Amino acid sequence: MGASAVATRQAVGSDLLAVLPNDGPSANGYDGSLMNGIQALDQWHEFMDMPTGAWLGFINAVYWLGNGITCCFTPYINNKYGRKLGVYVGYIFMTLGIALCASDKPIGFVLSRFFVGCASACWANVVPLLINEIAYPTHRGIASALFNCGWYVGGTVAAFITFGTRNMANDWSWRIPTILQILIPVLILPGLIFSPQSPRWLMSVDRHEEARAMLEKWHAGGDKDSLLVNYEMIEISETIRIEKEAHSSASYAEMFKTSGMRHRLWITLTVAVFAQWAGNGVVSYYLSLVLDTVGVTSVTDQTLIAVGINIWNLIFSVTAAFMVDRLGRRFLFLASSAIMFVGFVAVTGLSGSFAASGNPATGIAVIPFLFVFFAGYDIALTPLIISYTCEIWPYRLRSRGLTVALVTTVIAIFFNTFVNPIALEAIGWKYYFVFLIVIVTMAITVYFTYPETRGHTLEQMAVVFEGRDADVAEAAETVFRSASVVSEKQKTAHVSTHEEKV
Repeated sequence: MGASAVATRQAVGSDLLAVLPNDGPSANGYDGSLMNGIQALDQWHEFMDMPTGAWLGFINAVYWLGNGITCCFTPYINNKYGRKLGVYVGYIFMTLGIALCASDKPIGFVLSRFFVGCASACWANVVPLLINEIAYPTHRGIASALFNCGWYVGGTVAAFITFGTRNMANDWSWRIPTILQILIPVLILPGLIFSPQSPRWLMSVDRHEEARAMLEKWHAGGDKDSLLVNYEMIEISETIRIEKEAHSSASYAEMFKTSGMRHRLWITLTVAVFAQWAGNGVVSYYLSLVLDTVGVTSVTDQTLIAVGINIWNLIFSVTAAFMVDRLGRRFLFLASSAIMFVGFVAVTGLSGSFAASGNPATGIAVIPFLFVFFAGYDIALTPLIISYTCEIWPYRLRSRGLTVALVTTVIAIFFNTFVNPIALEAIGWKYYFVFLIVIVTMAITVYFTYPETRGHTLEQMAVVFEGRDADVAEAAETVFRSASVVSEKQKTAHVSTHEEKV
């Protein structure tokens, strides 16, 4: 009982250490909420020379430009040097970005956003891999889904800070929340330092003893004869060996070679687009413009609504993350589509009615349906965009698969943040019909092409896509071999004890 309790505590500890280095989503969420908040401040608009239209869109989108460029280089670091070095590189970019906030020129603010975006890419492209590869097997789904919920941790912090500084009469009203972007990464740093290296990466570079030591400590409470550790060692090492024998090298071209790989690529691309084009992009970066169109123009009201939306999002996304293995991925995706559609139909209809009548009550009625929409978004697209993408790719392509998802996300967001202010300025609420079409398309795509993945280990996930042709170790053989290892150790120990007595 004592050993079991220790193993449980260590397993929970490994999950906590996996989730703690949650820099990427927190930085992204902070950025989205920050830009929402400071765009409601006259002081920021005066400093930036009253940006509108395309220039305003570029100021928002440059964060994602830096993010997208950096994403292209991170897989090399992740596969060559392990799952932790890339995060430290991110801290260098973040420090540079924050230093540029001291500039008294608008270009300094723009460059600051570029380098902070680079930092976010370093974190977002490696931390999900680390979470998936060090978490306790039965906790992996939840731990991985919790990763992207960090978006709303950063968003909530930024919203509160911006609300607190809104009445400052000088540039510090927006400089303080901008500089404090570094707060969450600094608080999270100890979690990264103490988190273990990925056992899968260690085995891929033939450091098997270190991998075993990690699994024994964090998955078995130090039990060197653990059946679970033996099973994991055999399953991971055999799967990596089979992958290496079947494929001499990993490349992006391999994503097109088989129907299973193309299926994974389709899911990776579409979920990334849906997560940014379901309507959330308008509210995430241009909430003040959306609220302006329905008559809510007070800075205090707009910043308070931003705070409320972030807290609401955090509650729903975390709740959904804990339900991913109970309800399944497909159920959450389909329920998300239905709820978002209802919420956005109401937002579109009420916004159109307000534009025609100017009735303040109609404009205010939009606000609760924004919350309904986000409840739908939060139960699937927040927790699953990263976790679902990570778990469907085999080890050799996992980092590249995540890169494809992140680059697609960045392209979608860059286009989104650049086009949204132009479209809102040109056609107002009618622009919302685009997002209704995207939501319907998402529901159809999920229903026909997204498989259920709960109940599978990372190594056995290939069976979902390749069936009997999957490059994985046979589960029954792995169980037999892991039990045999323990049996052989026990037999050896028994013989040694007998010889000592003789």
